[in-house]
Amino acid sequence: MKPMDQQDNFIYLTFSLILLLLGTALAQQFFDDSAQRYMQSTTVITLLVAVWGVESKQFILRKAFIFPLAIFAVSIFSSWLDNAGFDQLYLLLLLSFFISTAFKTAKQVLFTGEIDGNKILGAICLYLLLGLIWAVLFTLLQLEFSGSFQAMQHSNQWFMLFPDFVYFSFVTITTLGFGDISPTLPIARFLVYLEAIIGQFYLAILVASLVGSRMSTLSNKH
Repeated sequence: MKPMDQQDNFIYLTFSLILLLLGTALAQQFFDDSAQRYMQSTTVITLLVAVWGVESKQFILRKAFIFPLAIFAVSIFSSWLDNAGFDQLYLLLLLSFFISTAFKTAKQVLFTGEIDGNKILGAICLYLLLGLIWAVLFTLLQLEFSGSFQAMQHSNQWFMLFPDFVYFSFVTITTLGFGDISPTLPIARFLVYLEAIIGQFYLAILVASLVGSRMSTLSNKH
């Protein structure tokens, strides 16, 4: 199999993120809530390999036998933080990782070479990362201020709240607005409409410009 590099890393990452989001939903419906730890750990390790480790062929997490061990290690670390009462610290670390990965993804997509299909997929990955970033923010807010969102279960365990906020985040960023979950506190409302605004500007400006540049490149070649 051809090794992953910067010419095709976002192809792998797009399918991986979609499968991971599906896995989050399946874990919530069919398995114990703690299974979410494994899903989030898989997300972290996948991002490390596809975004952070793509420039180095010696990146240790690219070794097939290391990948599941790394997922297990991150899951154990998450469980230890939860049991020690540092679940919000874990979420802050996860938020920092998603934000820094989004910046690194944007750098690979926006500021290197001509636009190709892989970079357009990178723009889709960045959109998915934005949704995950806001899902973490919503989870932190609900843990800190219980009742920030209407129709959310009252729980102090982040892995029970996070799947619902992933759903709510992507409903918000796409401005679907089903209304089954809604913000009640002012800071929650601010985060919700900020995500909706950023999501719309992202689609209208960034993705449109990437696709337009790609079409111009193809036209020039012909």
